[in-house]
Amino acid sequence: MIKPPKNVLELPLHVRAEMALRAAAERAREEHIRWDLPLHVWRDGKVIEIPVEELRRELAERKAQQENPE
Repeated sequence: MIKPPKNVLELPLHVRAEMALRAAAERAREEHIRWDLPLHVWRDGKVIEIPVEELRRELAERKAQQENPE
């Protein structure tokens, strides 16, 4: 999970709201992985199912990117 900056309360409200939304989405993905459940999202005007395997792969990619930012 991405840590908020120390000056988070100084940021505009819309920036803080986006940060909170992204954190909530990340937690939802982690919960679906933990419970081995697919995630259903709205994409391109349709509800699609994201399999747990894909969620795990995306999480691993995000963690690797956070550890080695380029």
